[in-house]
Amino acid sequence: MISGGIVESRFVAGFSLVDHHLQCDGVDLGAIAAVEGTPLYVYSAELLRARFHALDDAFGTYPHALHYALKANSNLAIGRLLHGLGSCADANSIWEIDVARRMGFRPDQIVFTGVGKSPEELERAVTLGLKAINVESAGELARIEALAVAHGQPARVAVRINPDIDAKSHPHISTGLKINKFGVPVDAARELFTTLSGRPYLKLVAVHVHIGSQVTSLEPLRGAAEFVAAIAVELRRMGMELEYVDVGGGLGISYDGSPVIEPRAYVEAIVDAVRPTGLPIVIEPGRSIVGPAGVLLGRVIDLKPRNAISDFAVLDAGMTELMRPALYGAFHRIEPLRASGAEPRHYELVGPVCESSDVVGRDRMLPPLAIGDVVAIRDAGAYGSAMASNYNRRPLPAEVMVDDGHWHVIRRRQSIDDMLALEFGGKGAPVR
Repeated sequence: MISGGIVESRFVAGFSLVDHHLQCDGVDLGAIAAVEGTPLYVYSAELLRARFHALDDAFGTYPHALHYALKANSNLAIGRLLHGLGSCADANSIWEIDVARRMGFRPDQIVFTGVGKSPEELERAVTLGLKAINVESAGELARIEALAVAHGQPARVAVRINPDIDAKSHPHISTGLKINKFGVPVDAARELFTTLSGRPYLKLVAVHVHIGSQVTSLEPLRGAAEFVAAIAVELRRMGMELEYVDVGGGLGISYDGSPVIEPRAYVEAIVDAVRPTGLPIVIEPGRSIVGPAGVLLGRVIDLKPRNAISDFAVLDAGMTELMRPALYGAFHRIEPLRASGAEPRHYELVGPVCESSDVVGRDRMLPPLAIGDVVAIRDAGAYGSAMASNYNRRPLPAEVMVDDGHWHVIRRRQSIDDMLALEFGGKGAPVR
């Protein structure tokens, strides 16, 4: 384990400019890059703690559970840190469930979400006895029931309902409209509920709603919470008492510095909506906890003219390390590790991948860059490493956590041997 020096003075959690140098929790990012190389993900443990507590503490005494959405970033060290703070887990595949268990989460601390759960995944989920399997269709519920009967083990389920609410986020990450593939339509869900009294191997523990990701308007989130609370009241009138309501995740962060919903305002809105039911609340935050707590460091490896007033700055980090700009046209702030008072220049910051969509930052004004300079791509803690790929046979970057004035590697850089370990260069593995 490689560590940096100890910081004696107290720092501001996260990433800040100190004496013209960008730091993470008081540790100079340039020093980390010099030792660990680039591309490199760097995470602030202190900011992870602060953002988790901001949500958790906002509930006050109201009963609740935060199920961290592993899809945002499932690094073992990050999950174990959050588990130690009292988090539970939200998994979108049986493999995420396996990772969650290695992080320390018990099966009864895990909810299993996902629109396409295979028969093998469902069987494992039923036999594990998870807190809930969030059901996406009547057919999936029937498959869960058959497995529960076969194993003689009742399954705990929550029905995910599609409320037809516009999250007002990017269409690729909107999940709550009736045109989206997620959840059970309201009328179909009501019909489904009427069948449950005669199905003893299904235990309905909750109703679930998740309208999308990167939601920056409070009204859709409040509307979703009011919707699911009303369904819970309907079910109580039918004699079906739930254990909790799951209002999903989706709370957005500010990628460009503009104002977004504060955690306290978000929690107050959903608690006000659900309080009349008297039921505990489950939320599934991911991006809102880990997004701002990570940066991606990339090095300038080439500079070339773009037009009369602009240059291309080619980085060693691109769409294989951060897919969001290519996939969604997403914006991430970018800044050099060392501040300069020089006159800014116009840049198109691009990656090394053989795709014209591999643009990390369009039309940015930055201090003059030189080959070898390292820049920080901000708010890359969520959907950075989780969506990274080996396209162009590029190795996955290392990941580093800064904590208590030290940094330590939480995932080593992938080697070509790692990449080829599962491949056979000849006829392949023998058929058995």
